[in-house]
Amino acid sequence: MKRVIIFDGICNLCNGTVKFIRRHDKKSKFHFLILQTEEGRNAVQNTDVPPGSDTIIYIRNSRFLMHSSAVLYILKDLGKGWQAFFCLIIIPAFIRDFIYKALARNRYRIFGRSALCPLQEENK
Repeated sequence: MKRVIIFDGICNLCNGTVKFIRRHDKKSKFHFLILQTEEGRNAVQNTDVPPGSDTIIYIRNSRFLMHSSAVLYILKDLGKGWQAFFCLIIIPAFIRDFIYKALARNRYRIFGRSALCPLQEENK
């Protein structure tokens, strides 16, 4: 079963992260959905993901992971040495998520936005 990553399609940081994952995902384990699309919104409908969430969401074994946990589990599942970062999971989630959310709040200012997600452009 493929694992699903739902991400902010207009965020340059998120798009760069998706490009990184795709480049290193030699076994095509991951499937990507853009949060701003109907498919992305439908994927999180009727879940415990708060409405209006604009964080990365990782669906792994039917479990919805968000924020820093999503990133760490993605790296773990990516393998090829990237799973070494999973050791950071021992840091309490409230600390990891504080850092994640601070970056997320400023991501457009720091990294900019795209008018259209590169994945949407590929599917045209």
